[in-house]
Amino acid sequence: MISTEQLTLTYGSRILFENVDIKFTPGHCYGLIGANGAGKSTFLRCLAGEQEPSSGRVIISKGQRLSMLRQDHFAFDESSALMTVIMGHTRLHEVMREKDAIYAKADFSDEDGTRAAELEGEFGELDGWNAESNAGSLLSALGIPEGKHQRLVKELDDSEKVRVLLAQALFGAPDILLLDEPTNHLDVDSILWLEEFLLNFNNTVIVVSHDRHFLDKVCTHVADVDFQKVTLFSGNYGFWYETSQLALRQRQESNRRKEDKIKELKAFVQRFSANASKSRQASSRKSQLEKITLEDIKPSSRKYPYIVLDTERELGKEVLFVDGITKRLDGEVLFEDLRFSIGRGEKVAITGSDVATSMLLQVLAGEVPPDSGELRWGRSVNLGYFPKDHQHFFETSSNLIEWMRQFSENQEENFVRSFLGRMLFSGEESKKSASVLSGGEKVRCMLARMMLQDPNVLLLDGPTNHLDLESITSLNNGLLKFPGSLVVNSHDVQFVDSLVTRVIELAGPKYYDLYMGYEQYLADESRLTRIGKKP
Repeated sequence: MISTEQLTLTYGSRILFENVDIKFTPGHCYGLIGANGAGKSTFLRCLAGEQEPSSGRVIISKGQRLSMLRQDHFAFDESSALMTVIMGHTRLHEVMREKDAIYAKADFSDEDGTRAAELEGEFGELDGWNAESNAGSLLSALGIPEGKHQRLVKELDDSEKVRVLLAQALFGAPDILLLDEPTNHLDVDSILWLEEFLLNFNNTVIVVSHDRHFLDKVCTHVADVDFQKVTLFSGNYGFWYETSQLALRQRQESNRRKEDKIKELKAFVQRFSANASKSRQASSRKSQLEKITLEDIKPSSRKYPYIVLDTERELGKEVLFVDGITKRLDGEVLFEDLRFSIGRGEKVAITGSDVATSMLLQVLAGEVPPDSGELRWGRSVNLGYFPKDHQHFFETSSNLIEWMRQFSENQEENFVRSFLGRMLFSGEESKKSASVLSGGEKVRCMLARMMLQDPNVLLLDGPTNHLDLESITSLNNGLLKFPGSLVVNSHDVQFVDSLVTRVIELAGPKYYDLYMGYEQYLADESRLTRIGKKP
């Protein structure tokens, strides 16, 4: 068990959280949620002992081992992937190193023999004999092939390094597991595997994630960081969201009724207070008026962008016709003789490797030509494209107003500011340099750019990457109301499943055009067979 007593953290005059008394118990998974900047990651670091609080303390039950997903991708460059995972169990790794050092001695003494025996006993108690196989199983389950287990971490790509660090955090069944954005850089199948792992994990888990499907699947409780407090709720994220919205609406409705009653009583008192025959009634109404208090509804630190995708031009019946296109990259066939068409209002998910799916969307957007074949867009199409790699859009010293102007026919500042304001860039925020934006801020700017276009067809490649839960919810709701056609590639299961009724799977060089929902597709036994994971 891990708990806090009066835990407080301040930065100068800014309070992240104060006097937090909370208890996290075994057998439960807690989703730590809150707006960007609310202090979620900082709270995790306090629990892990990596951040000293301003006051208060963290209490961990005696003998319990805590493990936290590390964010430093370069800390283990000189270690093998397999050994990096084992390092997640600090004591086991120390025993292994000391054991190896003793056995490597040329002059092995009696004392060394006694110490080695002690270490061998502890090694067995820590399940050391199965350490390498267990570490290897974690790596393989997270998509690191066995041939790379002995490679140095520095030889792996960034996505693989993230998976190694995740395997390290999970290794050895820690008593307390802290995970900060564990689904970042994972493909859908790795995310689904992690969900199952955590569902079968019997110890304490505290996780920060922007993946709503993941939170809904694994969390038994929600810990909400808001109003400088951390408040615990039973249930998963979806239950918390619905009940919190309902409670807010009920408080607002209660206040509205009270305001109406106050107006009625004030009018009566004002009208009849000087009337002798009505004075007693007026005094009674005045007494009632004094007892009515409006409930204080605190403005949450959460902010939701306003995303509405209008379509000025009506979309015709024919939208897209793809006729036998093929694309290769560095000798590898990403897709071959690909044929499909998309009609008005159709919503389609593209799945497969990240390289193949992004390349197909680039080809459809006209950014890259196919090696062979052709594609035709309907005459009524006004295309909006959100590229996964959009860094080049922000290689400028322009502020956000100037940045948005380049995409707008209407050059008036108030018009441009209105789109920035919808995406939470108001006041001085709109004068920030485009080059210094965070990942989430850049995505919101790209969405504002897309809204300016009034598209009736959308190509979206990883649109939820870097966004917080509030922005994902707003984008999801905006797209649910979008009347045009949509082609999307994303690892966010809930986001995609809520939007599409058709899936095109790229299994290079083959492809499969499947008319089904996204969650149905993920559970489809034939898909599992195709990717080598038998049901």
